[in-house]
Amino acid sequence: MGVGENEKKEYALKILSLNCNGIRSATEKGLHSFITENTFDLIGYQEIKALEKDIDIPFYKNLGYESYIFPAEKKGYSGTAIFSKIPKDKIKFGIDDSLFDTEGRVITLQTKYITFINAYFPSGTSGEERQGLKMIFLDKIFIYINKLKKNKKVILMGDINIAHTEIDIHDPKGNKKNSGFLPEEREWIDKLLQNNWVDGFRIVSPNVIDKYSWWTYRSGARKKNKGWRIDSFFLTDNLKHQIKDCGIYTDLVFSDHAPIYLEVE
Repeated sequence: MGVGENEKKEYALKILSLNCNGIRSATEKGLHSFITENTFDLIGYQEIKALEKDIDIPFYKNLGYESYIFPAEKKGYSGTAIFSKIPKDKIKFGIDDSLFDTEGRVITLQTKYITFINAYFPSGTSGEERQGLKMIFLDKIFIYINKLKKNKKVILMGDINIAHTEIDIHDPKGNKKNSGFLPEEREWIDKLLQNNWVDGFRIVSPNVIDKYSWWTYRSGARKKNKGWRIDSFFLTDNLKHQIKDCGIYTDLVFSDHAPIYLEVE
C-alpha cells in the first residue's frame, strides 16, 4: 500500500555511543559483529587511542558510513571518531582551544536537521592538576554547546565522566569526594538541564536505578554491578518529544564502558 499525501512516514534515527578504551581492543572483542548485526545511522566513539591509519575505515565504508577521525597528538591516548550515514553539512574538529583539541576530545557534525557533538570529557582521577583541567573543560564546552544550540536541534553524546545524581552511581556516599561525583561536577549537569537540555536516559527511564555504563576493572566491579552512569545523550529540549528510546547495552563487553543508544524521530 502506498503512502498517501497526508500520511507521514515515521523514521527514527538510531545512534550509538561507546567509550572504546582503545578502538582496536574493542574491535578484537567483537565490536564489528555487533555493528554489522545492527542498523545505526550514526556512531560516536570516544577514547579511540588510535590514528586514522590504525582504524579499519573500509569496514565502516562498506556499511555506508563516512568516517571522521580526531586522534590525540599523544600516541595511544584519548581521541574521538564519528561514523555517519547521515549526509553532513559541516564537520568541525575541536572547540578552538588548543589545550583540549590536541587531545582530540570533541567532533561536531552538522546535518540538515540535527547537530551531533561527540565528546570525551577529561577525567580528573589522576590528581588535582587534571581535575583542574577538567573544570576548565566544563566551562569551555558549556559555552561551546550553548552557542551551537541557538535555533537548532543538538545532541551531545559521549563519555561525560560525571555521574549526575545518587541513582547514577552504586555508592554515592562513598564516592562523594571522588572525581566524577564531586558537587561542582554534578552542578554542571544541573546547569545544563536548566539551560534547555534534557538527559535522554532520564526522559525514558526517570527512576531506574542500578543501570550503569562504566565499571572499574578492579575487584570484579562489573559482575557485582558496582558502576557509574557517566556516558550520556543530552538533547536540546526541542528534541524531547522526539525521543523514542534511550538506554544502555549493559551486557555487551567491548571495554570497561557499555555502549549507549538513542532513538529519536
